[in-house]
Amino acid sequence: MSAVTLLLASQSPRRRELLALLGLPFEVFPAAVEEVAVDGESPAQTAVRLALEKARVVAAARPWATVIGCDTLVAVDGAVLGKPADAAQARAMLRCLRGRAHSVYSGVAVIGGGREVVELVESTVTMRDYTDAEIERYIASGGPFDKAGAYGIQCASFRPVAAWEGCYVNVMGLPLCALARALGALDIVPPVDAAAACRFAYR
Repeated sequence: MSAVTLLLASQSPRRRELLALLGLPFEVFPAAVEEVAVDGESPAQTAVRLALEKARVVAAARPWATVIGCDTLVAVDGAVLGKPADAAQARAMLRCLRGRAHSVYSGVAVIGGGREVVELVESTVTMRDYTDAEIERYIASGGPFDKAGAYGIQCASFRPVAAWEGCYVNVMGLPLCALARALGALDIVPPVDAAAACRFAYR
């Protein structure tokens, strides 16, 4: 593993935090990819396509490296909720999600040695019935603006989530078990068990 340069094609601090849990040395090399949906794509297809695009952009610039790309999005009623551009969008998203369930999809792509490995993870999240006043305080904190769906499941002050099914860290933005499988397919084995790392850090 010492000879492998591992690059994370993301500037997300949450993805950096999560990837560090696997115990692998890595560097951050963000990919300049426009995160937009394409007509006719399902949310799952969009997440996978964007993850691959991010990984491919960085792999083209650093062909000797192994590159991790990831894209996470929120979907409700068939509509994709990306990162809010302003307070009005954040408010609308949080009100739309309030008191109901939605899906969170993450596409994970790992490129190295001329090979591409892709994983898709879906979690179901049910939001609590938070108040308008709580929404306004959360917006004022700046919390919604770098997150798909305008929320972070891990936010201790807002606590927007009532329950979830599936992978908790998928909702944060990087499903570690799926990533570990993808890395393993390229003969990169993390020294730390992904599921155990998640349980220790977030449960």
